[in-house]
Amino acid sequence: MHEITRSDAGAENLSTTAKCISQIIEQAKTYKQKAICFITGVPGAGKTLAGLNIANERLKTDENEHAVFLSGNGPLVSVLREALTRNAAVNQNIKKSEAERHVKAFVQNIHHFRDEYLKNPSVPTEKVVVFDEAQRAWNQEQTSSFMQRKRGLLDFSQSEPHFLINVMDRHQDWCVIVCLIGGGQEINTGEAGLSEWVAALKNDYPKWQVYFSEQIIKEAHYLNNPELTDWLIGTGHEKTALHLATSVRSFRCEKLSEFVHALLDADIQAAQALYQQIKQDYPIVLTRDLQTAKQWLKQRAKGSERFGLIASSGGRRLKALGVNVKNEIDVNHWFLNTDDDVRSSYYLEDVATEFDVQGLELDWVCVGWDSNFYYDSTTQQWNYRAFKGSRWQNVCQASAQNYLKNAYRVLLTRARQGMVIWLPEGSDDDPTRAKCFYDDTYQFLVEAGLRELKH
Repeated sequence: MHEITRSDAGAENLSTTAKCISQIIEQAKTYKQKAICFITGVPGAGKTLAGLNIANERLKTDENEHAVFLSGNGPLVSVLREALTRNAAVNQNIKKSEAERHVKAFVQNIHHFRDEYLKNPSVPTEKVVVFDEAQRAWNQEQTSSFMQRKRGLLDFSQSEPHFLINVMDRHQDWCVIVCLIGGGQEINTGEAGLSEWVAALKNDYPKWQVYFSEQIIKEAHYLNNPELTDWLIGTGHEKTALHLATSVRSFRCEKLSEFVHALLDADIQAAQALYQQIKQDYPIVLTRDLQTAKQWLKQRAKGSERFGLIASSGGRRLKALGVNVKNEIDVNHWFLNTDDDVRSSYYLEDVATEFDVQGLELDWVCVGWDSNFYYDSTTQQWNYRAFKGSRWQNVCQASAQNYLKNAYRVLLTRARQGMVIWLPEGSDDDPTRAKCFYDDTYQFLVEAGLRELKH
């Protein structure tokens, strides 16, 4: 479990956040209030670990609260359950099946929770629910479409955040929702972001107590809506402890997030300046050769440090070089098994995509970069493409472009200690892998300051 929940956030930072949430819960119980808390933090700051700790501590404090950790991230739920089950079986000396039963009640898929209370109109047993990656909950259009197609509910007209708040609002006395929010990490069509949660509270649940960190107000990628921002400022309670701020230990983490943000905004000067601040502690190197990238990972990793190969789910032409993003992996084996298992990430044979790794981390990664997201030196902008049939097509819809950019944001923030970016040479003999779609991107990354590995 340590391997997948280790974070750069200091223990004091996590403890401060957990204490703040505990105080809010106790206040809600005392005054019979319904409250929702938004915890923010940069990638790798420990949001998932904080959420698990909060739910676990509440179970210890009062089992009758039935605290539960929920996530819509299927791979994350699977890996967390397997890791917790393995730990419990060994540490408590119980059968794995018994450990698994306890863990499944504690860590659940948010969609299963939703479906349970969709068919069951009763008051939920859970008084405290922690929603991991709450920004990924579905908007109204996506939720309604799913409910019509899969559940036959033709008149369903709520977003997923609205429905989940509605479920908890069934309590007559008190309850607390804790939302873990990652900014700029929506990677699936229909993911609502923070705005859908705030809109539901503003429009239909104004009596709920709302707690948030100042980062939601300061940083546009959390809540880019002036009307909702003004409502939140006027109605909610600002708590500094609800942001997993970086300590000295996690300086690297925050600066990496800022560097990636500048890179994806094509702000070369900001990227150059930021990388100068992190390169001594956090190496990022470039290569055109996959074997060179793999060798670099093996040389860098010490002891049990985990490394792996990741790439965009849209990087379809990496297949020509032996990296097939369409092959599904078993995330439990990939993330948890040891280096003598060919199914583990250590073997660098199976590639994980942004959907497999969001919310999870490794010590070192190789990021395979395809031309679905490429830089054009003439326009000095990023270009967005999707591979359809046998050729690339431009992605023009703004929301789809945002999902693609966020996919690379996720990939570039998965490593705790450093990464190698593998950008193939391309081949003018293959129009789907033309060199021009790779070379400008490579040169842009060189100009940002990344060191080239020679082979």
